Amino acid sequence: MKNRLIMLAAIVVVGLLVAACAPKVGSADKPIVWALVPSQDVDAVLTGAEEIAAHIEEETGLIVEPVVTTDFTAAVEAMCNGEAQMGALNTFNYVVAKQRGCAEVGLVSVRFGSNFYAGQVITRPDTGITSVADLAGHTFCRPDPTSTSGWIIPSIAMRAEGLDPEADLTEIVDAGGHDGVVIAVYNGDCDAGSTFVDARTNVEEDFPDVMDKVIVVAESAPIPNDTISFASDLPDDVREQIITALLSLTETEEGLAVLNTVYSWSGLERVEDSFYDGFRQQLDAAGMSIEDLLN
Repeated sequence: MKNRLIMLAAIVVVGLLVAACAPKVGSADKPIVWALVPSQDVDAVLTGAEEIAAHIEEETGLIVEPVVTTDFTAAVEAMCNGEAQMGALNTFNYVVAKQRGCAEVGLVSVRFGSNFYAGQVITRPDTGITSVADLAGHTFCRPDPTSTSGWIIPSIAMRAEGLDPEADLTEIVDAGGHDGVVIAVYNGDCDAGSTFVDARTNVEEDFPDVMDKVIVVAESAPIPNDTISFASDLPDDVREQIITALLSLTETEEGLAVLNTVYSWSGLERVEDSFYDGFRQQLDAAGMSIEDLLN
């Protein structure tokens, strides 16, 4: 009995020593990986995120490593398999990650004074497309298969008009981001596409006539904005430090300028998961489940 107690004590001591030697979350040896989605210009997104990461380190001492994933789904996978502890997840992918038990929302983005946005279906005046119902028989560009405003919502709208997107569209093209959709429609690579309102302004500097050559034929109902979410197993105190540091960016013009660089954010606000219940209800009302939309 005495020998067994000595052995158990030794195991406990070894465990404590291993834990003490393990890299601390947010250290140089174990940085907090922040998964970002390529919904806009990748270089601009990464540059802005690196500035935000530097601010977090300055405020908290925590080291954050931003990474732009290959697509929206990859950001969810990174959080669910433990490769990322933070995620700039869009609405649909946050709901997916939450359902899988991989993410908890911390902040919602603000644009133009609102934490909601809308999607739009765009085309060129010469296509003859004037409504969602007219999309049948045309090529369609989307940012990504799990983009909320760029595919999830418009695909539901198509079904409401009696269209099967996979069967009735001539071709579905993944343009790699909202800017890419606008440019593809502008160049005639696709007859129509979907983006957030109003992604055309993102490319107006390079295409000054884009507002005339790319027109809007439909807008969606309000959609909750994208998130900064955290892995469910990230310690609460670490999460709170990061949230506080991020919110401090909204208090200065310089900080707001950095937020704008990432995803055209004009602010950040705390929210609970229930903020996204309205979006879940939209899916339910359309008779769609998350599994339906992922398949």
